[in-house]
Amino acid sequence: MKKAIRLFLPALLLSPLAVSAAEPVMEEVVVTATKRATTAQEVPFSLNVQSQEDIKRAGASNIEELSRNIAGLTVQNLGPGQSQVAIRGVSAGQIVRDQPGVKEQVGVYLDESVISLSLFTPDFDLYDLNRVETLRGPQGTIFGSGSVGGTIRYITNQPVLGETEGSFELDLNRVTDGDIGGHAKGMINLPIGDTAALRLVGYTNQYPGFIDARTENGKKDDVNDGTSNGIRAALRFEPNDMLAITPRIVYQEIETDGFNRQESFNLFANPFTTTRPAIRLDEREQYLLLDEAFEDETLLADVTVEASFDGFDLTSVTSYTERDILVSRDASALTGSVSVDLGFPESAVTIPSNLRDTTDVEQITQELRISSNDDGKLFWLFGVFYSDTEREYRQRLPTSGYDAVTDAVLGAGTAAGVANGFPADSPFNSDLPYDIEQLAVFGEITYDFSEDFRVTVGGRWYDFEEERTITTGGLFAAGDSGVVDKTESDGFNPRVLASYDLNDAVTLNAQAAQGFRLGGVNDPLNTALCTPGDQATFGSFQAYDDETMWNYELGLKAVFDNGITLQAAAFHAEIEDLQVTLDAGSCSSRISFNVEDAHSTGFEIEVTANPLEGLELGLSGSIAESEFDSTVRSETGDVLGGVEDGNRLASVPEFQMSGNATYTVPTQWFDGASFFVQATVQHVGDRITQPSDQVAGAGAFVSGLPFAGATGTEVTNIDLELDPYTLVNLNAGFISQNWEAVLYVNNATDENADLSFDRERGGRARLGFRTNMPRTLGVTYRRFF
Repeated sequence: MKKAIRLFLPALLLSPLAVSAAEPVMEEVVVTATKRATTAQEVPFSLNVQSQEDIKRAGASNIEELSRNIAGLTVQNLGPGQSQVAIRGVSAGQIVRDQPGVKEQVGVYLDESVISLSLFTPDFDLYDLNRVETLRGPQGTIFGSGSVGGTIRYITNQPVLGETEGSFELDLNRVTDGDIGGHAKGMINLPIGDTAALRLVGYTNQYPGFIDARTENGKKDDVNDGTSNGIRAALRFEPNDMLAITPRIVYQEIETDGFNRQESFNLFANPFTTTRPAIRLDEREQYLLLDEAFEDETLLADVTVEASFDGFDLTSVTSYTERDILVSRDASALTGSVSVDLGFPESAVTIPSNLRDTTDVEQITQELRISSNDDGKLFWLFGVFYSDTEREYRQRLPTSGYDAVTDAVLGAGTAAGVANGFPADSPFNSDLPYDIEQLAVFGEITYDFSEDFRVTVGGRWYDFEEERTITTGGLFAAGDSGVVDKTESDGFNPRVLASYDLNDAVTLNAQAAQGFRLGGVNDPLNTALCTPGDQATFGSFQAYDDETMWNYELGLKAVFDNGITLQAAAFHAEIEDLQVTLDAGSCSSRISFNVEDAHSTGFEIEVTANPLEGLELGLSGSIAESEFDSTVRSETGDVLGGVEDGNRLASVPEFQMSGNATYTVPTQWFDGASFFVQATVQHVGDRITQPSDQVAGAGAFVSGLPFAGATGTEVTNIDLELDPYTLVNLNAGFISQNWEAVLYVNNATDENADLSFDRERGGRARLGFRTNMPRTLGVTYRRFF
C-alpha cells in the first residue's frame, strides 16, 4: 500500500497542471479553521467544508450522515448522542460508556466553544448551520488536547443586524419494518434597533424505532425509538464598528427507549437451552427482560467578545457547559452470568437487573487571543486557554431480591458486608468523581516570503492536572473506598506549515505537526467477576501515559475555470504511546494501555465538477494503512489482545469512498421552480471493533455457563471482521426562491450493516452488533421568508 501511495501521488500532482490556470470561477468558501477568516483554498492543510447548501441537499441531520461526503472521516454510530469519531485511521478502538477517564481523539467545537466528551460528544442538530469544517491531522497547536486526529467545527449562522428573516422545515418519514419518524425545525432572525439582533433556532425530532425485542411475554416492536428537542438563542450587539458581543444559550435533550443492537447470543435467548424455549434471534432483534433508555440533557452558555483595534484584534470566548446523561441498560444477562458462576438457583439467574450509568459534567472554559489585522507580510496570533471540568460518573445495578438470594447461598450477612454504604439489592455500585484542569498558551506566526510562498510556525504549551476518586461496593465490586489517583502532564506541541501557489489555480502545501492526548488511570478490575486467567492477564494495567503523534503531510488544492475543484493529500502519522482500549474478558471491565509505536499512512482525495449545465458531481475517498509497530505482552508473556506488530488498528476502514451526482433543471411549474434529482453512494471497507478481533479463533465464543439445559460448552461462531457495506441515498424535488420540497429514500438497498460488535462480560452473557437504520422513505418541506 505504501508503494501504491508513492506511485499515485506524483501523477495526481502533475495531471491538473495541464488545465488552463485562468481565474477561478468557483465560489470562494470562507472558513475560520486557523481562527482567522480566510478562504478554504488559502488554508495550508487538508480540510473539508460542508456548506449550508451541502447539508440541506444531503438531508443530513447529524455528523454521521454528513460524514458520507468527507474523505477520511469515520463515525461509529452507538446511538443518538453516542457517536465516536476518527480521522485518517487514527483510532484507539471502541470506547464504551464505563470508561469515563478515556479522552477523545477528535476535538469537536460549536463555533468557538469546545463540546468534546469522550463517547458522549453531543449530536447537535445541524439546522441553520453556516458550515461544518473538518480539519484533518493534529490540531493541537490551536485546538489543544483531544485533537490528535483532527478537529470538527460546527459553525452556526450568526444574528444579522438590520434584517428580519426566518425559515422552517417539516419532515415525515417511515422506516422499513419500523416506526414513523419526522421533525419540525425553525429559525427566525429579529433586528433590535440598529445595533443588535436576535437569532432563535428551535427543533424537535422523532427518531423511528427499528429494533424488535423478544421478551418473556412475547415481542415488542421498534424498541429503540426516541426524541430530541433543542433551542439555540444568540444575541449579537455591535455598539460600533470596533466591538461585537454575542452571548448565546444552547439547550438540547435526547431521550431514546433502547439501542440499535441486534443480538446473536443471549444467556436467556439462544439455541442451546432445553428447559427454556430455544431461541434464534433474527436480524434487528434483541432479547430483553427490562426496557432500556438513554437520556442526555445538554446546556451550553457562552459569550464571545470581538474587539478590533489599530493593528490587532482581541477575542474573548467564555463558555459554561452542563450535561446530565443516563444510560439505562438491561443487564439481566450480565448479572445472570455471574449468578451462574456463584451457583445461584436458576430462579435467581433470571432476576431482572438494570445497570444505570449516569454522567454529570460541568465545564468552564476561557480563551483569550490576540491577532494582527493589517495587510502586511507578517500575521501573528497568540492566545491563552483555561478549562476546569468536573465529571461525576456513577453506576448502580438495582436487582430486586438479590441480597436475599446472596445471603441464602453465600451466608447470612454477606450482601450487607460488601455493600460499602451503597443501597441494598444492588450487587455493583461505583462513584467516580473527576476533576480535570487545563492551562495552555499557544501561538502561530505566518510570514509571506513572496506573493506565492508563505510559511507558518506555531506551538502550544500545555499543563494538565487530573484527579479521580473511586468508591465501589456490592458483591461484584472490588470494595474501594475513596481511593484517589492523580495524573498530570505538561509539554509543548509544535507545528510548521508551508504553502506555495504554483499558479492562480493550484496551491501546494506541506505540514509537520504534533498532537497529543492526555493519559489517565484505569478503573480497578471487578476482581470478583474475573476468571483467574483474565485477572492475571489484565490486572497489571493501571495508569496509561499521554499519547503523542507526529503528522507529515503533502497536499494540493486546485480550483479551475472549467468547474473542477480538487483537494488531495498524502499523509504519514507516527504515533507514540497509542492509547488502546480492550475488553477485559470475564471481568466485565475495560482497560486502556499504551502501545509504544503505531502509524497511519494514507492518501485522500476530494473532487467536484460541473461537466454540464445543471450537473454537479462529487467524489471523495481515502486509503489508510493503520497498524501497530510494536507488540504488547501480558504478564504471562502472551500477546495482549491482538496488539502485535503489523496488526491493524481498530474501528477504521482501510478504504472508504463516496460519490454524489446532482442534476438540476429549470421548469415552468410552480412559478419557475427548478427540479433536481440526487444520488449519493457511500462505501465503507471492512473494520474490526477492537484489536483482539483479528486474532485467529477470536470469534469462537464459549459461555462456560451451564444454564437452562445448556451445558456452557457450546460454541457460538461469529465473524468479528465487520463486513464492508455500501449505502445508497436518493432524493428528488423542487427548489424555488422561497421554498423547497424533497422526496427521499435513504439506504435505498436496505443494507443491514454491522457498525461495531458488542460483547457483554467478554461474550459470556451476550453477543451482538450495533447496526444502521433500515431503508427510510420520507418527504421534507422547507420555507424561507
